[in-house]
Amino acid sequence: MRDYRIRIPRWLQWLYPSRIWRIPTQEKILYLTFDDGPHPEITPFVLEQLDLYGAKAHFFCIGANVDRFPEMYQRILEKGHRVGNHTQQHVNGWETPDDEYLREVTEAQKRIASNWFRPPYGRVRSRQVRLLKKQFPQLRIAMWEVLSLDFDQTKSGEWCAEQVIKNARPGSIVVLHDSAKAWDRLQICLPLILKKFNELGYRFEALPRL
Repeated sequence: MRDYRIRIPRWLQWLYPSRIWRIPTQEKILYLTFDDGPHPEITPFVLEQLDLYGAKAHFFCIGANVDRFPEMYQRILEKGHRVGNHTQQHVNGWETPDDEYLREVTEAQKRIASNWFRPPYGRVRSRQVRLLKKQFPQLRIAMWEVLSLDFDQTKSGEWCAEQVIKNARPGSIVVLHDSAKAWDRLQICLPLILKKFNELGYRFEALPRL
């Protein structure tokens, strides 16, 4: 298992300033994002939990999953949430030739109307970022400040929630996953995260249209 950081250090955010790690604000706003969907069973659970708190979120969708489950993709939009591009087949930029990576993003962009893109695994070369922005000038590269690790099968859902609660702050972009791999932890941690931050006076928003 790769040694993931729960909270991205500021020096790394400064090193790649063109990538968006958080939304600067003093208001109590949390930006929950969900990667790898849509999923026919898990995404409805996420939408129901968000509805309980009047929360809005951002869903970074895999193009192939949009093809498989178009009704679920439309349901995300109908609920007033926003979507982002997560490539067509969830490819790793560090392991993918630049031209192929560009095709992956382009294919997903045909299905996902958004100016937000999140690289799978957070792995994208600076050269790939430049190529993407040349082809899609309005594209914004969404990273994150807090990683829940809900995909890590060695963790518990309670542990994942605790890490988000300890590390998130106003303006934090938080990563969760509406995927089968994360389900055992997501179904526990998401309600806990929403409940705690609601009690702390936070509201939940999708990433802005920059």
